[in-house]
Amino acid sequence: MGTDVAVVSRPVLLDDTVLTNFALVGRQDLVMRLWPTTACTTPSALDEYAAGAASGLLPADAWVSLPVVTLTEAEAAFAASLSPRLGAGERTCLSVAFHRRGLLASDDWDARRAAQQHSVPKTGTVGILVLCVQRGYLSRDQANALLAEMIA
Repeated sequence: MGTDVAVVSRPVLLDDTVLTNFALVGRQDLVMRLWPTTACTTPSALDEYAAGAASGLLPADAWVSLPVVTLTEAEAAFAASLSPRLGAGERTCLSVAFHRRGLLASDDWDARRAAQQHSVPKTGTVGILVLCVQRGYLSRDQANALLAEMIA
């Protein structure tokens, strides 16, 4: 899954919750349209997604073109220092977003709180859908329908 990318300028780090939500409704294209050159994830977040895909709940090939960043030593050390309440995917995505001045895309409450504590900008599924409406990629009704499908 994904291609390895050593450095992405101002990356948008997608954790497993966001990867899962958009894959469930088959609309990964929305994320890629918003951030065609900066959307990415970490190996740990992709591993979490792959575990869901292995169970048959998620499409295995949904994110094959999503770039996967290689963590620096500093990013790996910072990720390891974060709360164990966070999963490995959340910790690594937050760490990369922190070090590269990127954006964390997560619906995990603990990850969003940690992002706020470290002054890392954050968004989530709803924020992404709102941005899609603002940019004219979706109507409000379409966004609401996608959110309802994700919740179901």
